[in-house]
Amino acid sequence: MTTTNARLDPILEQVGRLLGRWVGREPSPELFENSHAFRWRVGRGVGHLEPVDLVSHFDLEDLLGVDAALAALDRNTRQLLGNLPYNDVLLHGERGTGKSSAIRGLLSRYVDRGLRVVEVDRNDLAELPELLRALREGTASVPDTYSFLVFCDDLSFGTTELGFRELKAALEGGIEARPQRVCVVATSNRRHLLPETMEENRAARVDAEGQLHLGEALEEKLALSDRFGLVLGFYACDQPRYLEIVSRWLEKAGIEELSDQGREAALRYSLERGSRSGRIARQFANEWIGRTRLGELPKKGSPGAR
Repeated sequence: MTTTNARLDPILEQVGRLLGRWVGREPSPELFENSHAFRWRVGRGVGHLEPVDLVSHFDLEDLLGVDAALAALDRNTRQLLGNLPYNDVLLHGERGTGKSSAIRGLLSRYVDRGLRVVEVDRNDLAELPELLRALREGTASVPDTYSFLVFCDDLSFGTTELGFRELKAALEGGIEARPQRVCVVATSNRRHLLPETMEENRAARVDAEGQLHLGEALEEKLALSDRFGLVLGFYACDQPRYLEIVSRWLEKAGIEELSDQGREAALRYSLERGSRSGRIARQFANEWIGRTRLGELPKKGSPGAR
């Protein structure tokens, strides 16, 4: 009998994994204790939490040029962790300005206080109510131990995409109560998340008392972003800040000072990329550090600094 059980154990374990994948399984407090970040995976209409084995951590101190936004985001997260009133968050702005890095930085800073992140693909937002139910049931026995950021990166909607109404209801207005200590955080290049057409803007009118009334279609689109209580902008940096970010990454790699040659190359790099942002600064720093270590920096005064 012992030999038979030993042979059956791997088979039963595999069956359990398959059932968990296709039928769904309730998360347990042990899952949140052992893993800090998750992806919400949906297959055949059933969702489950998939632990992220290797989390990409980030130090918020390395995110420069967005101090006011970071301070507000950090304060809101501390309110969530302290079981105080908090707001759902929309981070909007230009690409490469640190919106996603800020979320990774929050996890790194507060993971020991029970913060967990669940990443949801925008194509799976229609199953958001199922995710909220799973978090509620998975933490029912330890209601004050974990706090969650339900994170949707690069969120935007077309005119007919699924998930729009589910997200709107989850943020505010749905009949089902949301679990405590679950904050929805979205990043987007669009302030209002949906495209606005010229026809919709023409539908706006001014009444006899001089008050502006938006068209119904535009009102519907603005209704979603308005449900985020904390809306923070992340914007491209100016030249001095860009060079400061470059210097920061070089210093972390042991290169104490940005030389005149490096400064010239950094500015040329941003011009070629058509943007100045934290991402561009990090990419240039990666190249410059690599070339420094390889001993392949261009000679001073050569026509191609890169």
